[in-house]
Amino acid sequence: MMFKVKILVVGPCESGKTVLSNFLADATDTSSGEYHPTQGCRILEFETNNFNSRQNIEVELWDVSGDKKFESCWPAIAKDTNGVLFVYNPDQSNHGQDLAKWHECFVQNQGLKDSQCAVFAHHKPGASDRERTELSGSFSNLSVVQTNIEEDGEAVRDSFNKFLSGLQGIMSTNREQEELSIMNQR
Repeated sequence: MMFKVKILVVGPCESGKTVLSNFLADATDTSSGEYHPTQGCRILEFETNNFNSRQNIEVELWDVSGDKKFESCWPAIAKDTNGVLFVYNPDQSNHGQDLAKWHECFVQNQGLKDSQCAVFAHHKPGASDRERTELSGSFSNLSVVQTNIEEDGEAVRDSFNKFLSGLQGIMSTNREQEELSIMNQR
């Protein structure tokens, strides 16, 4: 049985969402290094192997534009989401405040738990490693992973795979509870 998971990659404009999404999906980045904002949403599909369960996972990464002009699309994008990956640039002071709005829309309004979320503080090449941005209280129970693809791409991939493994566990438990509930109704 193939396990399918929908993960939204959300955060402010120019935080590195597309670069991270392309890296995680092993998609070739054809950009010239110039910034091209995502229009609405891009969906990257790929398969990966969960080494804990030796099961293939079909991943849909939804790279969501940080531009507020697409905010009216967010409820449709959020439908049937299994997890949310918040991405921000810790060198931008406003990014921490901006994440609170995404948390409200994509986590609180969808009834997701903190365990279904991950936060990547994405450092651009040559940036310092110290975290500068303060995150709102919505993120107090979430660990923040410092990411830098150029310096340690494998650590970024490992952090994502741990997040994926946790999501798979949550989804399996939910599915088992649903099945038991159906069986108990008979």
